Amino acid sequence: MEVVDHVDALETAGRALAVAAGEAGPDAEVPTCPGWRVRDLLRHISMVHRWATDLVVHERTAYRPGGGETTLDGEALLTHFREGHTDLVAALRAAPESLECWTFLPAPSPLAFWARRQAHETTVHRADAEAALPAGPRPVQPLIAADGIDELLLRFHGRNRSRVRTAEPRTLRVRATDTGDVWTVRLSATERAGSASEPVDAEFAGTADRLYLFLWNRLPADAVTLTGDAELARTWRETSGIA
Repeated sequence: MEVVDHVDALETAGRALAVAAGEAGPDAEVPTCPGWRVRDLLRHISMVHRWATDLVVHERTAYRPGGGETTLDGEALLTHFREGHTDLVAALRAAPESLECWTFLPAPSPLAFWARRQAHETTVHRADAEAALPAGPRPVQPLIAADGIDELLLRFHGRNRSRVRTAEPRTLRVRATDTGDVWTVRLSATERAGSASEPVDAEFAGTADRLYLFLWNRLPADAVTLTGDAELARTWRETSGIA
């Protein structure tokens, strides 16, 4: 996906998030984020959007913490979210390809990083907002879902700080049955991508949409097909949360 595709995905996800949050109401529980209600979700993502906008607009080359979560509630909070989301989309569209600012994962450029990261931050939280509704989360487009799986496995969990570890070396394959994408991850003291042809201890398979939400711990393990070592599914569920 290109920067423009990620920004378009961010815009679409944010608008859908606002619609779902408005329908659910601020006091609705968010089952995919235990302990949160919709107001907590909106306060969190509003803070994240404003933080990212500040880094991009002011081209901050060193880490700068966010400004904290708002105490707004109800319609005022929903308006606050919409404004922050709109500003972020505009900032990314206006940013030059030569943008220099702080990032925290490998990427072709800072602009590419922030467009991709905020697209998936917002898409996952769109699913959270929709989980507060009786119908649950709507599907994620396959191209976006596959891109998000790639970011999660190869960027977030390619870092030394990833907690997805096993006492003995294990190899896990993730296979998207609709897009044909395949990722193979070695689990041990370190975690790196492997080749798609090597033998594996376990495989998660399913549509890119189901895999994406499962790997972000928004769907249960039975949302995908597991073959091989079931212990790896438990390990993923218990240790893959991003901190």
